[in-house]
Amino acid sequence: MESIQATKQRFGIIGNDPKLNRAVEKAIQVAPTDISVLVTGESGVGKESIPKIIHSLSHRKHGKYIAVNCGAIPEGTIDSELFGHEKGSFTGATATRSGYFEVADGGTIFLDEVGELPLPTQVRLLRVLENGEFLKVGSSVAQKTDVRIVAATNVKMADAIQKGKFREDLYYRLSTVEINLPPLRERQEDIHLLFRKFSADFAQKYKMPTIRLTDQATDLLLKYRWSGNIRQLRNVAEQISVLEQNREISYETLKHYLPDMGSNLPAVVNSKKSESDFSSEREILYKVLFDMKRDVNDLKKLTLELMKSGNAAKVKEENSSLINKIYSEENEAEEELASIIEEETNGAQTDVEVFSIPEHASEQRKDKYEYAEEIEEEENLSLQQKELELIKKSLEKYNGKRKDAADELGISERTLYRKIKQYDL
Repeated sequence: MESIQATKQRFGIIGNDPKLNRAVEKAIQVAPTDISVLVTGESGVGKESIPKIIHSLSHRKHGKYIAVNCGAIPEGTIDSELFGHEKGSFTGATATRSGYFEVADGGTIFLDEVGELPLPTQVRLLRVLENGEFLKVGSSVAQKTDVRIVAATNVKMADAIQKGKFREDLYYRLSTVEINLPPLRERQEDIHLLFRKFSADFAQKYKMPTIRLTDQATDLLLKYRWSGNIRQLRNVAEQISVLEQNREISYETLKHYLPDMGSNLPAVVNSKKSESDFSSEREILYKVLFDMKRDVNDLKKLTLELMKSGNAAKVKEENSSLINKIYSEENEAEEELASIIEEETNGAQTDVEVFSIPEHASEQRKDKYEYAEEIEEEENLSLQQKELELIKKSLEKYNGKRKDAADELGISERTLYRKIKQYDL
């Protein structure tokens, strides 16, 4: 069996981190078998090296090795790419085509970004893993293939399975052996080693002196989070090698090439809201809106009692708790109640005297409405706009007949007439 160090030198893998060595060791151990392997790790950690090791050290090393980026192939053509198609099976299929599984018979297929495969393709792939059979697009004849599958993903498969985006049975078929590559931030001792290697390579490539880091710059290099992993580190080394005339790189110079350094040192905070956060906000919004609707209904009830009895003092006495609950400021309450009474009576004269509302306000209620308004702006949700649209559509549907429109909207014709005046329709 080839040693770990010899394998790393052969495939250009740099670093002495124990987790990295363990990943290479597992690749060497599974290579002689036909076990399916799933390589996991963040984007940019070098997952493509593992399937090359497995293929080169297996009995299939003289067969074809095909690497397929599943995330780069459009959903409509991926089945044709992987399994081939028959002539005339779809528009543009002017000839029969062999897919990767047919071409790579006896070899190895590396499915990169396997988590991006659409569900119908996952079913086809599962059949290949179970019995080595596949169907070309447009064909009913099963074909046999002898292919070793190595897959890789940077997706958290447990989450993808839970959300129904990836088949659980396919996951277990692919991950007979799982090899995880650690992110660069967990290989701190390898970071400077990699940077020096990249710097030397680019110095040779562009025929210029090799860049060197000061001690402070080296400390910064090691503390940075490297969310893009080895790919990002290589990128930074190339940029500095090409752009900087001074070959000794200081802390300030290196800092200029590290994006969002402030948020990445010493730890990163995920600023994206999770689905549960949005769900929680929606629930709060719905609760606030329902509370407001209930208060409006209470207000209508109060107004109706006032109109029927004509005795403001009696209504105020019997409904004092309701009045306290609905209103927070005296002037605002009087104006709103007077406006509603005027609208309900169509401006007719009335002997009803509008009673006063208690001065004390509910801060909790005020905060609640302010929060609802903030969320309403964020969600671009306008209840008035929705109401206006519904009224317009209903009137258009019934050619301006208010009675029919009111029946469909579930409101009285009188209320609809008031709304028409309100929105100047």
